[in-house]
Amino acid sequence: MKILLLEDDPVLQEIIEEFLTERHHEVVSYYDGEAALEAIRKGGFEFLLLDVNVPNINGFELLAYLRDIGSTLPAIFITSLPDIKDLKKGFDIGADDYLRKPFELEELQARIDHVAKQYQLSNEVHFGQMRFCPNTHQLYRGDQPVELCLKESVVLEYLIKHKGRVVSCDELIVNLWDDEHSPTHATIRTYIKNLRKLFDSELYITNIKGEGYRFDII
Repeated sequence: MKILLLEDDPVLQEIIEEFLTERHHEVVSYYDGEAALEAIRKGGFEFLLLDVNVPNINGFELLAYLRDIGSTLPAIFITSLPDIKDLKKGFDIGADDYLRKPFELEELQARIDHVAKQYQLSNEVHFGQMRFCPNTHQLYRGDQPVELCLKESVVLEYLIKHKGRVVSCDELIVNLWDDEHSPTHATIRTYIKNLRKLFDSELYITNIKGEGYRFDII
C-alpha cells in the first residue's frame, strides 16, 4: 500500500518509515498537517497514519476535514495523548483505529493489516492501463491518480460490481442515492460521459440504447 505518515518526531518517523518499507509498503512522510493535506489532495494514497499534535493542522483537524468532504481513506491515529476523551474524539471523527505511543512496531503492522482487511484494499480492479481501488474511490492510470469526483467513483464502483450486466439509470439512482437527493437521468448521463472520457477506451462502458449501461472489462 501507499501510506501517508504524519509524524513530527523525526526519529520515530524514520523508524516507522523504515519498518513499513521493509514490509513492502510505500511510505511518504510529512512533519506538519498542512503539507500532508496538500499531498492527500493530489491523490494516490491508500492509507493514513496520523499523529495528532503536529504543526499547522493537527491530526484531528485533518481527518475531520477529510471526512467532511467525503474521503473514505482508512486512517489510524498514532499519538501520545493519554486521555480517554481523546480516544473517543478520534473515533468520533472517523478514525478506523487509535494507537497510543509508545507501541511495538509489530502491533502497528497488525493494526494496519486489520484495517486493510476490513477495507479489502487488495481488491483492485485492473482494465487496460487503468486500475480502480473501490474502497478508497481512487482511479489510477499507471501510477498516476486520475481526478474523479466522489459520485463518479461510486457510479463506477457499482458498474464494476455488476460488470457484464446492463444497469439502468433508475437502478443507479435507487441504489446510490436517497430519495431526498435523487439525481435526474440527465445527471446520471453526465457522470457516465465524464467517466468514459477518463478511460483509454470508451468500450469499457457501453451505452445500451433505451436500457442503460454495461461495464465490460476487455
